[in-house]
Amino acid sequence: MPAPSTRSILPVLAPLPVLAPLRVFAPLLGLLAASLLASVPVANAQDVQPPAGSSLEGHWTGVIRLPGQELAFDLDFEGTDGAWSGDISIPLQGAKDLPLENVQLDGDRATFVITGIPGTPTFQGTIAAGPDAARDAAAVVEMSGEFTQGGQSFPFEARNGEDPIDAAKAALEGIGEVIDAALADWQTPGVGVAVVMGDEVIHLAGYGLRDVEQSLPVTPRTLFAVGSTTKAFTTFTLATLVDEGQLDWDIPVIEYIPEFKLVDEYATLHLTPRDMVTHRSGLPRHDLVWYNDESVTRKELVRRLRYLEPNKELREAWQYNNLMFLTAGYLTEVLTGGSWEDALRERVLTPLGMTRTNFSVLESQGSDDFAQPYVLDDDIVRKVDFRPLTVMGPAGSLNSSAEEMAAWVRVHLSGGTYEGQTLLSAGTLRELHTPQMAIPGLPTEPELSPMSYAFGWFVEGWNGHLVVQHGGNIDGFSARVTLFPNDDLGVVVLSNRNGDALPGLLTYEIANRIFQEDEKDRLADAAKDRNEFRAFAKEGEEQQDMFRVRGTKPSRPLAQFAGEYFHPGYGTAEVQFEKKSLVLMHNGMRMPLEHWHYDVFTVPEQKDEMIPAHLRVVFEENAEGRISGFTVPFEPAVEPIFFEKQPDRKLHDPAFLAHLVGEYELPGDQVFSVHLQGDTLVGQVSDQPAVELIPQALDPDGAEFTIEEVKGVSFRFVLEKNEDVSKIFLVQPGGVFELPRHESE
Repeated sequence: MPAPSTRSILPVLAPLPVLAPLRVFAPLLGLLAASLLASVPVANAQDVQPPAGSSLEGHWTGVIRLPGQELAFDLDFEGTDGAWSGDISIPLQGAKDLPLENVQLDGDRATFVITGIPGTPTFQGTIAAGPDAARDAAAVVEMSGEFTQGGQSFPFEARNGEDPIDAAKAALEGIGEVIDAALADWQTPGVGVAVVMGDEVIHLAGYGLRDVEQSLPVTPRTLFAVGSTTKAFTTFTLATLVDEGQLDWDIPVIEYIPEFKLVDEYATLHLTPRDMVTHRSGLPRHDLVWYNDESVTRKELVRRLRYLEPNKELREAWQYNNLMFLTAGYLTEVLTGGSWEDALRERVLTPLGMTRTNFSVLESQGSDDFAQPYVLDDDIVRKVDFRPLTVMGPAGSLNSSAEEMAAWVRVHLSGGTYEGQTLLSAGTLRELHTPQMAIPGLPTEPELSPMSYAFGWFVEGWNGHLVVQHGGNIDGFSARVTLFPNDDLGVVVLSNRNGDALPGLLTYEIANRIFQEDEKDRLADAAKDRNEFRAFAKEGEEQQDMFRVRGTKPSRPLAQFAGEYFHPGYGTAEVQFEKKSLVLMHNGMRMPLEHWHYDVFTVPEQKDEMIPAHLRVVFEENAEGRISGFTVPFEPAVEPIFFEKQPDRKLHDPAFLAHLVGEYELPGDQVFSVHLQGDTLVGQVSDQPAVELIPQALDPDGAEFTIEEVKGVSFRFVLEKNEDVSKIFLVQPGGVFELPRHESE
């Protein structure tokens, strides 16, 4: 494997106001990450017997006081008969469990050195014992002294306290009562929760019901759809290919996928894998290209990108885009020669022991422990259908449990290793957590910092803690996976209600109990905001027809709006005439159309709230007065998408077209000869070149065709009741001319 990258570490270290020795120290930590971060703490012990009242035993937290900056660290020591060993972690520098050597305790004087770092970084301090130190060594509480490296010195202080894991477990006592109350208040059926500190799962439980109708409880094994938290699995899998030298984040995608193409030529030539997975491609979401369509392939969806309008330049702005993650998954397939699912299973799921984690809600339903999906509809919790998302898997199809997602968190908190096996180098993993693109907007909460996006992760600050997180929302399910990398903490909350705020709220409730940052009642504050928003939304819905033009009607009978419509990126949509009303069908979604005004129709709210509603479908007509297509705001960030009306399928049916074949009379003893080539009509005047007749429209009175060679000219075949043709009307700007059918003798 190539040496671990320091790209993700150096930007973090750069702002530190440190002197030269520490500038050397910092990047070296990154260069040594692969070997040191995974090390088991060892030390060259010295046989020094500490006097009664002094001890290094336990967990210490402290700071090195640099000019204008405090560099936090923590220490862990253990000793037997005076032989001491220990390790140090410095979160801000990405250093974890670096071994210490020459650990000595002489009376109340302690000395120890960080192993393998140039400049011999050394701590020399004095331990201050409490009043009962003679009887209780645990009463030792403080150590202070000098940290030296490369000839320069800085003061340090440390305090011996409770082991952080024991403290965290104690802090979470009673959390179950809080979660149960929150489930009732937020009308969430159930949640699965996992809390990880370091390499230990300190809390794992299910709360509420996975199946309301059957009164089945959530357990740590209950499978939930985890939605867009899948994206981090996709980037992790790609990162393993980076470690192997098969992928470079900054080489244009087109060099890996030659058929890759976007509307913008510059973006086509320059968009990189880094751009794809950090949401800066210039494309808005365009989710209705793929949503609910399991018939299309990943390759076909990548091909359709060339027809989707961007609204920004490449790297101009952050815009969430599932299709780019679909393309990232397809890139995985191109590079590995297998499926994205196989690559993820082989490189991530199997090594982590995530054997029940799967790629389809259909597979989840074959398990003995899975959650049903629910929505909150007018204050009523209602079960909805599972919606497969197999094709869009790389963006959000995984299903997992709190139990198995804990392993996923552990590998991120352990520098890319799991149970002694390295899945990803520490430097590459750190890059996955490193901000790549700023997200516009400033938080109103004082404890939050502005947000940015890394590789399938959102990054922000919360009460001074680094937060790396991603949510997931998919039909009937919500999820939140959160890492506090500098604190060795990870939290997973999985819910079986759509659009549920609880996963995020419970995450910070758990973190706040462990960190003891403030006394805010986040659940109560969020409930108040929720109630105010619901009232505001209801008022808006009641006034939505304020600017509707009353007393209008469609320009023609509704049946004339029916037919197939096509957009090269969004595919085929069909308008059906049923029971004196219209229905729009797209990607298997049924959207009834209610007349709004003129030739504008709207999609009302439906029982399936996942189907788009309140869309304005605007039908357009051509110069001949026929419906030429409709526009619909499937992607609100660009102009409404135009679906062009397609000719009736009969106009490509050789059996029907055979009725149109024949010779039609022209002045001067000339004839217009029409014959059939496969499923295409071809016309020819005497000895002139033949031209293809392009289908346009079919109605009870006739079939219309045009030719590519001359614009504004059309041929209208007049149909009899038996679909035979007696004549053609040649329509052109100068007039309409009748061409009788030549009757053979």
